[in-house]
Amino acid sequence: MTTLSSPAVSAIQNGTVIDHIDAGYGLKIVQLLKIATHKKQVTIGLNLPSNKLDLKDIIKIEGRELSPEEANQVAILAPDATINIINNFEVNNKFKVTLPNTIEAVIPCPNPRCISNHDKIPSSLKVLRRIRKNIRLQCHYCRELFTQQEIR
Repeated sequence: MTTLSSPAVSAIQNGTVIDHIDAGYGLKIVQLLKIATHKKQVTIGLNLPSNKLDLKDIIKIEGRELSPEEANQVAILAPDATINIINNFEVNNKFKVTLPNTIEAVIPCPNPRCISNHDKIPSSLKVLRRIRKNIRLQCHYCRELFTQQEIR
């Protein structure tokens, strides 16, 4: 197995590393997954050098393994991200995130007038297309179209 470490961000013993996040999206992913409430060490690296992306963000979560659903939520903001499951300081499992066809109850519709933002209705967003890093979404309720950059 490969060990995962970087001089800029220290290794974790057990948990999850979300790598290859486009620079600027790391904090949004922390918010999306509610990682800030995690009671163990969370390390966030912003604007780190990357051969693949020029600059990238990285998140290391000690003592928590992301579920497949959570990993796919990451794809909404970072469609090229890699998830590394760490056990005893070694990468035990590594996989790329997969963008789901529909995103249910994960992110609010960016349209402030949408019914899902006013009534107790879970949001439902359909992924219309992905061209490189340009993801187009459509709300099931208000039918508004938007990009991942518009996600709050």
